[in-house]
Amino acid sequence: MSRLKKFYTEEIRKSLFEKFGYANKMQIPVLKKIVLSMGLAEAAKDKNLFQAHLEELTMISGQKPLVTKARNSIAGFKLREGQGIGAKVTLRGIRMYDFMDRFCNIVSPRIRDFRGFSNKGDGRGCYSVGLDDQQIFPEINLDRVKRTQGLNITWVTTAQTDDECTTLLELMGLRFKKAQ
Repeated sequence: MSRLKKFYTEEIRKSLFEKFGYANKMQIPVLKKIVLSMGLAEAAKDKNLFQAHLEELTMISGQKPLVTKARNSIAGFKLREGQGIGAKVTLRGIRMYDFMDRFCNIVSPRIRDFRGFSNKGDGRGCYSVGLDDQQIFPEINLDRVKRTQGLNITWVTTAQTDDECTTLLELMGLRFKKAQ
């Protein structure tokens, strides 16, 4: 069992139950999945660069990414139907908890001028963060990086409100800006 999963079942569930006063234990929010995505539209013109970014996403997540393709052609953007324009990975189970642990303890402290993430969610129990640079992940070999590329991370939970979602993620180790 993952260190974070064990901590969630033993400590976090109890503190969430006490803080929000749920009627039963099934109402306690759970982290369902983490989605990592990269928009690679500019890299789509250069196949070697596209493959390099796919390999980086594979190293970051630990599993092969799904290539997202254009649904229709747009001549103004020189985009053809079926052309690869991005990549995404959905993490569940033990890989999800391992990634969350690495992100909170290793990656987020390496972000330049990091003072915490914004505590605004989508209102339905999901929280998203956009990173400007993939080089903050320790799995990436800096000598092999051809171009910096951004990365979007979305945490999907069963929480009903932003407060429940941010409290769950904060107890798991994600750092948020302090309210002033």
